[in-house]
Amino acid sequence: MADRDEPTGSLVRPYAVTKGRTRPRLEIALEALVETTVQGRSGAASRSGHGREHQHIAALCDGRLQSLAEIAARMQLPLGVARVLIADMAAEGLVAVHQPTSLDDNEAVGTELLERVLSGLRRL
Repeated sequence: MADRDEPTGSLVRPYAVTKGRTRPRLEIALEALVETTVQGRSGAASRSGHGREHQHIAALCDGRLQSLAEIAARMQLPLGVARVLIADMAAEGLVAVHQPTSLDDNEAVGTELLERVLSGLRRL
């Protein structure tokens, strides 16, 4: 097969990447921030027999927080698949997941936070 005839996308089905699992070990919010841990930086993902997806996630989140949604989009993976992979990595200590703080029904969102969000949107 010539170089130009080779497929550009991955031929591995999402269920193969997650070994058939559809439920993550821990629930991760769409906007949760993920960062690579020291253990993940040391190359533990490649030494422990994980696939290239784990290595790619570790590289994406090394020194830079990424949301679950960003990781799924950058890797062109379905959100559920990315959630399962990241949950596995978190369980093994390869990444740290920072869940968003939840507000109780009685708590009001601070105006300072809303102003920062509005300011950021205006800059876009």
